[in-house]
Amino acid sequence: MTPLTGGVASDIASLKVGDARYCVKFALPKLKVAADWRAPRHRNAAEYAWLEVAARVVPESAVRLYGRSDSAHGFVMEFVTGAETYLWKTALLEGQPAKGEARAVGDMVGRIHAASAKPNFDRSFFWNRDDFRALRIEPYLSFTAEQHRHLAPQLHDLADMLYDSTQVLVHGDVSPKNILIRHGRPIILDAECATMGDASFDPSFCLNHLILKAVHLPAQRTALYDEVAQFWRAYAPHVSWEDASDLEARICRLLPALMLARVDGKSPVEYLGTPRREQVRKLALPLIGNPPATLSDFVQTLTSRLKELDAWQR
Repeated sequence: MTPLTGGVASDIASLKVGDARYCVKFALPKLKVAADWRAPRHRNAAEYAWLEVAARVVPESAVRLYGRSDSAHGFVMEFVTGAETYLWKTALLEGQPAKGEARAVGDMVGRIHAASAKPNFDRSFFWNRDDFRALRIEPYLSFTAEQHRHLAPQLHDLADMLYDSTQVLVHGDVSPKNILIRHGRPIILDAECATMGDASFDPSFCLNHLILKAVHLPAQRTALYDEVAQFWRAYAPHVSWEDASDLEARICRLLPALMLARVDGKSPVEYLGTPRREQVRKLALPLIGNPPATLSDFVQTLTSRLKELDAWQR
């Protein structure tokens, strides 16, 4: 058994049994971050259930599952590897040319959301909004509201919106660090936050990482902004439970709050230095108070504002 690194919420290891290799994962009661961040270990069951749903809805992007233990709060799945397999986060940070990853992820998330919005979908494994509050709402929105008290009303409104909704099955951590690309198809892992929730969360969470990397990598900004558009174009056609423009407007409300949370919340991104973190604050703060209604307008605002901030820094 060889421990694996990268996650903060679970103990994960590569396990070899004879010639076979597996991945084992056990939920931790206290996350491995500087802040005191705790979460119930039974979230591991919801994660396994989300992976089962993904295997049914998008079998071409499925990870093989081998069973789980209720008492140990852990499960076994395939160890995803191979010459045609890579981590999306690594490709983004290395500035590799896009290969349709955002479009594929947007399509996959949209298909799962649409399937879970149907009347016959079994929601019994996913009444986990209190876990979602502990893992996402409190560390990202409530904690950040304490650091920026003048924005507390807007951040608490977003927190209430996310907690009260049961629209679709939310993964809760659609981040490039959790997405392996195998033969051009995304495999989304780490569904510990899975719950019935607001459809705006998964797109916002993923798009936020593309935007933060656009701040971090000026030479890649145009390509990363295009990835934002590609994600939405692939996701939006699946929106059947509400008007897609209403959902897009909520994403634009939530996005700047998540941007701010990744510099001043309990789980800041590791690759932004002090000057870039300050840029994110200067981008996010006015957008929280006055968000655009569309993602194209959101990106346009970011583009012009970042040019001003970069010029001011020089």
